[in-house]
Amino acid sequence: MRLSPSELILNADGSIYHLNLLPHDIAETIITVGDPDRVTEVSSHFDSIQIKKGKREFLTHTGFLNGKRISVISTGIGTDNIDIVLNELDALVNIDFETRKLKKNRIRLKIIRIGTSGAIQEDIPIDSWILTELAIGFDGLLHFYKNELSDFMEMEDAFILQTGWSPKKSRPYVVQFNADLAKKFKSNRIRFGITTTNTGFYGPQGRTLRLAPSTNGFIESISNFRYQDRQITNLEMETSGIYALSKLLGHQAVSLNCILANRATGEFSKNPEASVQELITFALQKITSD
Repeated sequence: MRLSPSELILNADGSIYHLNLLPHDIAETIITVGDPDRVTEVSSHFDSIQIKKGKREFLTHTGFLNGKRISVISTGIGTDNIDIVLNELDALVNIDFETRKLKKNRIRLKIIRIGTSGAIQEDIPIDSWILTELAIGFDGLLHFYKNELSDFMEMEDAFILQTGWSPKKSRPYVVQFNADLAKKFKSNRIRFGITTTNTGFYGPQGRTLRLAPSTNGFIESISNFRYQDRQITNLEMETSGIYALSKLLGHQAVSLNCILANRATGEFSKNPEASVQELITFALQKITSD
């Protein structure tokens, strides 16, 4: 089937619409970051940089580190942006832009999110790192795609029951990391966790400025959730979308979270830039340790 111009949208130079990238512009190992400024923080470690392109909040650098080709791309905040980034990255490697047809031999990308996050359990230290084993998505993105990701339906039901989740909200979905890719990042510094992906930073994460959230005690409610003696460790805004679309598209994905805040204790990192930089250095060392 040939994809129409309204489905596969290309720019005048043949690049994919939002990311402004051509197929040869990206590596098969891709680091995603939310903040466009963090792209340079990552690529400054590269031995050489081949590609620097950007459009809107989507900035991409591709280069080499220790002989390995790596791309780093900023996604912006939220799973709506993740929907764009993951679909367009997949299109770059698995759709022939000349014929507008799917390629027979599919490429499997390795996608590593390096992001910041807030802990919701008192025993999780500021500046520590969490690798998301399970993501609980409050965003609803997965429900817009045909899928059979039902391995954690019992956990989803337990979460809805224990937290009194409103039927007016999207049904939470649970999706797992790629275990093979996660093995590369095992370390005494890494704690495996359960991460919630929220649809916003203020009300959707239980914060109150001038508008009151619809659910009182939201953080306490999700921090008290238990399933098979496990609990939610942290919350952020992209991981569930990355995991869900990666799994549906056949890519490998993991999410590395630098804990800058603890909502249970009210603490915030005294040097967040240094903490994030340390995680970047750690991730790059693991990625290039083949």
